[in-house]
Amino acid sequence: MNSSSLSKSDPRLDALRQWLNLLPDALGIKPDTLAPASGDASFRRYFRIQSERGALIVMDAPPPDEDCHPFVQIAAILSQAGLNVPAIFAQDTTQGFLLLSDLGRQTYYDAIQMGLDGADLQTRYRQALHALVQIQSADTLSLPVYDQSRLLNELALFPHWYIGIHCGVTLDADQCAMLERTFALLTADNAQQPQVFVHRDFHSPNLMINEAGADQPPGIIDFQDALAGPISYDIASLVMDARTTWEEPQQLDWAIRYWEIARAASLPVPTEFSQFHRQYEWMSLQRNLRILGVFARLSHRDAKHHYLAHLPRVQTYVRQVASRYSVFFPLIRLLDIVEQRPTRTGFSF
Repeated sequence: MNSSSLSKSDPRLDALRQWLNLLPDALGIKPDTLAPASGDASFRRYFRIQSERGALIVMDAPPPDEDCHPFVQIAAILSQAGLNVPAIFAQDTTQGFLLLSDLGRQTYYDAIQMGLDGADLQTRYRQALHALVQIQSADTLSLPVYDQSRLLNELALFPHWYIGIHCGVTLDADQCAMLERTFALLTADNAQQPQVFVHRDFHSPNLMINEAGADQPPGIIDFQDALAGPISYDIASLVMDARTTWEEPQQLDWAIRYWEIARAASLPVPTEFSQFHRQYEWMSLQRNLRILGVFARLSHRDAKHHYLAHLPRVQTYVRQVASRYSVFFPLIRLLDIVEQRPTRTGFSF
């Protein structure tokens, strides 16, 4: 989104401006300073606006495509748990408008693209690990459950949008049956994990750089789709980030640090890291197969073609896990076919 977008005919923007003009004077809003902040994979978009208390964020979540109520509800839960999430200064959930505190101008993803590395990166990611444990200690009573049925339904995106639409391959009956068996095995394992508060997209684009310093907790955004689900889900999202490539040694380092922090906080992680490692790898496989379908759909249905640039990374994460466990070797062979890669032969143990 760029500044020129504010000059085009936009009924939503007109309604948003009218709403801002009706807000109490005590908020000190300066409507003429409204400017694009960022877009979203969904229908949501964000603006930055100046006020007497500094910069604020305006969320535009147009009904009926979007619903502000989950964001408001979950922001309250996470704030009560001590997380650094946006405060809500004004809301009109009927129109889909929220006025929020500004947690900063740079996500972890943005900072990494600008060269964040070394000790600063490690310190900020360790803060993120502590924040994740806090999130997982939050109340889940009002959240929908991330059960096996939901996990399976998500995986339907993979054969339809990725294999069928993006790769242009029609599966035969045996291939479809293999995928069904693989998905059932995978999601049964995922669903057996202890359930905690799951952000669902706990990765670099949704962690905000805390401008107070690297040793301060990150801002956390985009949590409106939270569920009560598998404990390994969010750490898998972080260490196998669909937007940022992390090699396996770095994945392991952060996963071990998280596991140690979670154990110290009495979260229900396995007592042996090897068991937890397998759990979060299998969880990442479910997530990344779904993401292949999601990114393909964003391109082919919604014309958001820039998501295709992330497919090679996600493909690599899928193969990293699937090639480690013999039960997923048939999936690797199918991927070799649909992605037109050389089929590998040899011994396995």
